[in-house]
Amino acid sequence: MPPAHPFDDDKLHEECGVFGVVGVSDAANFVALGLHALQHRGQEAGGIVSHDPAEGFNSVRRFGYVRDNFTSQSLMQTLPGPLAIGHVRYSTAGSKAAVIRDVQPFFGEFSMGGAAIAHNGNITNANALRRELIERGSIFQSSSDSECIIHLMARSLQRNIPERMEDALRRVEGAFSVVAMTRTKLIGVRDPLGVRPLVLGKVAEGWVLSSETCALDIIGAEYVRDIEPGEMVVISEQGGVESAFPFRRRKSRFCIFEHVYFSRPDSVIGGRSVYETRRQIGVELAKEAPVEADLVCPVPDSGTPAAIGFSQESGIPYAMGIIRNQYMGRTFIEPTEQIRNMGVRLKLNVNRALIKGKRVILVDDSVVRGTTSRKIKDMILDAGAAEVHFRIASPPTAWPCFYGVDTPEREKLLAATMNEDEMRDHLGVDSLRFISLDGLYRAAGAPDGRDNASPQYCDACFSGEYPVAPSDMIEKGFETKTAAE
Repeated sequence: MPPAHPFDDDKLHEECGVFGVVGVSDAANFVALGLHALQHRGQEAGGIVSHDPAEGFNSVRRFGYVRDNFTSQSLMQTLPGPLAIGHVRYSTAGSKAAVIRDVQPFFGEFSMGGAAIAHNGNITNANALRRELIERGSIFQSSSDSECIIHLMARSLQRNIPERMEDALRRVEGAFSVVAMTRTKLIGVRDPLGVRPLVLGKVAEGWVLSSETCALDIIGAEYVRDIEPGEMVVISEQGGVESAFPFRRRKSRFCIFEHVYFSRPDSVIGGRSVYETRRQIGVELAKEAPVEADLVCPVPDSGTPAAIGFSQESGIPYAMGIIRNQYMGRTFIEPTEQIRNMGVRLKLNVNRALIKGKRVILVDDSVVRGTTSRKIKDMILDAGAAEVHFRIASPPTAWPCFYGVDTPEREKLLAATMNEDEMRDHLGVDSLRFISLDGLYRAAGAPDGRDNASPQYCDACFSGEYPVAPSDMIEKGFETKTAAE
């Protein structure tokens, strides 16, 4: 598969999205639509597993976008049955090279029948588990951390597949929102901290599990509720929903970056509109970091709701100063150095007539390496802007994520080596301000800000406070935050 655009590595990428349906005819068609709505969570590859009583389990895994693979009638006819699950992937754990054996869902045949599993998140003790399982005779087919779950299930002595899954997941550390299936049941599980999202929906006579509510909308499903942190639901083809809490109860630490960037703005998380949270981030930013300017412009598309909120609070007009090319897929020209340098311009173009002579506030969701921010600043100045001010809708990203997000090594994160003033000078802008951690928490619905003694969210990428120790990475030499920091 060709590499992503040269500037794509300057954004954080979610690892994947999961979706499952039970109790409807041609369930795989519903799953394909759901995965299409979750495409933003992973564009590298996708897969669907279905089960039909007459034909058994069937599986299709493909590289690329859902629209390019799972819209073929002939292909979808190979996935019959009333029960199916699917997965879209962006690699974090496992090989960075595109290898079909790493594409989920994973399938295993057990003594009591087959099961397939799709996982969103990251297992932080996967290396230790893999070593143990290989020493005991397990043969791994992929480099994915998620395959550990299948092998742990195979070695469990429990009586049925849901119980084996409980047994396996008790050995797992890190973040996991899992959608799985047996011959007759759809299963959903969230880790005890609830780091990654998972919701339950109702469609016709059937049930749906999805990473986000926006994927329920595309199939006309009704949102029922979030799967709770540490909860396992087992749904039968007849429509019965059983709920259990197999893990020790812990306070939720949902990923706050889902609110900032990962989730689609038309999704609802924990009863809260993602769009409204992002708009409120802009409001908080305008209060915390006001600046005199002529225009507030988003960096499309993720900066748009925050830019709207900033404009509404500050009274500075909102304008589309940067236009996004909606039809830009992957690079269609051999990526020479000259073409690589054009990367941002292939996707974004400045509205010159609007920008010329203006003092411009650019609102973006994050600064990771800073390479894209510098290129966008150059484009704005080339178009004749008088001043460029960056306002960032998240705190400085200074620590890598180990819970299912593809993050550069810490030394490659701009905020890990520079303070805000140094980053401003490095980017060459007139001013640079990030929202505070307290401001972000207020925007996400915590009126008193962050509870430092017991944070309401996982914010490790900003604070360096990891709710689950990244044991595999510590073993490799990663140094976590010291008390002095």
